[in-house]
Amino acid sequence: MVAEPWRGARGMTFAPDAARGLRHVFVRGLTVQARLGVHAHEEARPQRVVIGIDLAVRDEAAPAGEGTDEIARVVDYGAVAATARRIASAGHVRLAETLAERIALALLTDERIATVRVSVEKPDVLEDVTSVGVAVERTRF
Repeated sequence: MVAEPWRGARGMTFAPDAARGLRHVFVRGLTVQARLGVHAHEEARPQRVVIGIDLAVRDEAAPAGEGTDEIARVVDYGAVAATARRIASAGHVRLAETLAERIALALLTDERIATVRVSVEKPDVLEDVTSVGVAVERTRF
């Protein structure tokens, strides 16, 4: 399945763009147990939370080159997932918006990341819907 581009603020598209020197890095469906929500039971026990991350990452080899085949030159999606997992499990957060913002801002500490979009979904909250949640975008532009 090919990821559909997502157009964010200022026309930033989360899709590879050689002319702008960007690649699209993503983590889909990261499922964690997190204490998230405003209700007492949500603070008391973890629930299933699904996180999605899209990154517009500067590509030093674009538009016409090929970079070195070394992990150090790219944003490691394993590290991206680990950051989100660590933040989501750090303790109770009342708002999905706050959790998404914390993850986005943590990822922006990598200067290669130009823009980040984070979605946080709670799939088990309402029995007659697939999920509820929020998406936030943060950028260094």
